[in-house]
Amino acid sequence: AQRTSIVDITSNGQVYPAYLAEPRTPGTHPAVILLHSFRGLQEGYRTFSRELAARGYVVLAVEWQTFSSQPDDAVITELIADSATFLRAKPNVIRDSIGLTGFCAGGRYTMLMLPQVPGIAAGFAWYGFPLNGEPAAIDLVEDLDVPLYIVHGSADVPSPIGDIYEYAQALDEADAYYELKVYQGEPLGYMVQGARKRQSTAARNAFN
Repeated sequence: AQRTSIVDITSNGQVYPAYLAEPRTPGTHPAVILLHSFRGLQEGYRTFSRELAARGYVVLAVEWQTFSSQPDDAVITELIADSATFLRAKPNVIRDSIGLTGFCAGGRYTMLMLPQVPGIAAGFAWYGFPLNGEPAAIDLVEDLDVPLYIVHGSADVPSPIGDIYEYAQALDEADAYYELKVYQGEPLGYMVQGARKRQSTAARNAFN
């Protein structure tokens, strides 16, 4: 069982709404900052949040596009840091067990921000863009000192699987810990389609 609410995250003088899903069980829990795709905080991401809460996580899904559809990377860096500060202040959160996860653009932010935001314990990127931006995530592999988990589809056109392999090789050469799982024939965004959490075999397997 879980409870949900809408909360405000203040970052750089602006207030971002966020969907908060929490376990009803007593005690303290690990927490996750969830970053949606370019399509906004669709119902599929709210479903992810609730399902993760049912598994014992406090989940904060921040609407990072509130003020711009494509904010500067520095804005997202600060927003993630402020989201982590919000979670650490909650009495039901284990302060040193806050993770970062994201989808598509959120997956890129996960790869990119994990080496840059102190105090994030691990990252999980559901497909992303490791070669995009300046710097790109691939430029920061030497600074990554926490685990990163990546799932990707082999039929992803906007973010070709070759880019992911290049990123993985750079992580390997930097001795940064990662795990990569590739789903044959899956496109970009295969976890959420039609705004809802997909129930395909690949999507269920990736989530579990």
